Amino acid sequence: MSHTPPPAQPAYVLHSRAYRETSALVDFLTPQGRLRAVLRGARGKAGTLARPFVPLEVELRGRGELKNVGRMESAGTAVWLNGEALFSGLYLNELLIRLLPAEDPHPSVFDHYAATLLALAEGRPLEPLLRSFEWRLLDDLGYGFALNTDIHGEPIAPDGLYRLQVDAGLERVHLLQPGLFNGTELLAMADADWSAPGALSAAKRLMRQALAVHLGGRPLVSRELFRKS
Repeated sequence: MSHTPPPAQPAYVLHSRAYRETSALVDFLTPQGRLRAVLRGARGKAGTLARPFVPLEVELRGRGELKNVGRMESAGTAVWLNGEALFSGLYLNELLIRLLPAEDPHPSVFDHYAATLLALAEGRPLEPLLRSFEWRLLDDLGYGFALNTDIHGEPIAPDGLYRLQVDAGLERVHLLQPGLFNGTELLAMADADWSAPGALSAAKRLMRQALAVHLGGRPLVSRELFRKS
């Protein structure tokens, strides 16, 4: 019985760290999900490829949670990010490591990630790209909610005030309290109309609230870097 090698698949490195003498432990994003593998000889040519934002083709061997990198090759031009775009890319990587369960296939997350990297490299405005990525990631993982109707299925009223009930959706409230969202901001978000006053900053607050519960209280390192820069 001949063992056919596992098929190569597209991948990006989310994170890599030294492991044992000359190896690296690498978290890959692939259409098959987030996969962790040992890369041997990480100080050689393979190690220079095993960095973020480089489109790769990898063969991963082994059936357990920790795989071995059988073959790894560049599959296109590395995406060159610097400044705030670089911090944004690192933020996306950290978000995926923290939120994406291991070995849980999400091909659309992979495609959206690759497209977002290219848009960051082209210098497109960061905030809409990040909000859109966070939103789609939550949705793909089953944590999404509607922006144009509330938890009772009622249309969002432009003059209404709403709070986020995490994993349920938006609830209309009639008493002022911290952390609320107004209807016009939510409707602008639903249409991805980022020219509407306040829509982007409200989207940032909304995504922060929606993500917080899934991040389990540990702050994101890349977010701290952003603050210091």
